[in-house]
Amino acid sequence: MLNDKTILVTGGTGSFGHHFVEYAMKHYKPKKLIIYSRDEYKQFIMSNEYKEYSSVLRFFIGDVRDEARLRMAMKGVDYVVHAAALKQVPACEYNPNEAIKTNITGAMNVINASLEAGVKKVVALSTDKAVNPINLYGGTKLVSDKLFCAANAYGGVEGTRFSVVRYGNVAGSRGSVIPFFQNLIDQRKKDLPITDYRMTRFWISLEQGVELVIKALEESRGGETFISKIPSFKITDLAEAMLPGCNKPEVGIREGEKLHEIMLTREDSLHTYEYEKHFIVYPHYDWWRDRDVIPGGKLVEPEFEYSSDSNTEWLSVEQLREKLKTDLDRH
Repeated sequence: MLNDKTILVTGGTGSFGHHFVEYAMKHYKPKKLIIYSRDEYKQFIMSNEYKEYSSVLRFFIGDVRDEARLRMAMKGVDYVVHAAALKQVPACEYNPNEAIKTNITGAMNVINASLEAGVKKVVALSTDKAVNPINLYGGTKLVSDKLFCAANAYGGVEGTRFSVVRYGNVAGSRGSVIPFFQNLIDQRKKDLPITDYRMTRFWISLEQGVELVIKALEESRGGETFISKIPSFKITDLAEAMLPGCNKPEVGIREGEKLHEIMLTREDSLHTYEYEKHFIVYPHYDWWRDRDVIPGGKLVEPEFEYSSDSNTEWLSVEQLREKLKTDLDRH
């Protein structure tokens, strides 16, 4: 799929970008892999970390807010993975204009530059927070998702194809609960605070996230939203797995935080097909053709909802402890 192809990753110095580089170089032989981001220091660190891939990796300083720079970076690019975003919920709430510039205007710039450069496929990373959003981050990502799906109308029959990959917080990613708990454990704290005892989350590793993006690049025909079928866990069980016997004081839910992660709503069910390891939400625009449904899936039941609290697959404390060893050690 990626052999002898040129791929550009926006926000490529983040956790996803690092693992995407490792995965792509392990399984494929890309012609060129361009890391597009605005932080020169992170690019410097990453270039040293992956010196063995220096003949393939290119580091391009630029911001998704700068459409002219994106157009320059995308010359000769086959595939784009759009991972750049402002993701921290409190920061987006306090700096709404900045979140809009990066997450919405940046999405439009990526779309326009991809169309102009004749990129074959674009996959944009989304989040569970874009589903029934209650915070600004989720609201901007909902708009971004709509922009990418609708952009297929502008590509023509043989033009650029845009699709979306949606998942929740990646296990161990920056700003998530695992490093927060680990920092307290490293300080020899005995308490791991729980915002709400009822809280549940999905578990997805970075490798699973990258694999879903590759699948979208391989199979997408334009306008789909890909969602992995992954297990759920209770936050209280995660705390017990990380620090057995710890105290778990309930401290109250934070502004903009949900009790559960929702990946698919009941409204989505009308256009959602279930496959062996994932779901796909298909678009319902006038230009969409039913024959473009990818074979091998079946339409879900009406009013089906995919939420972390009603999932059929759950991780026990012991399984979480094993996941912490296997999934996080790779990162």
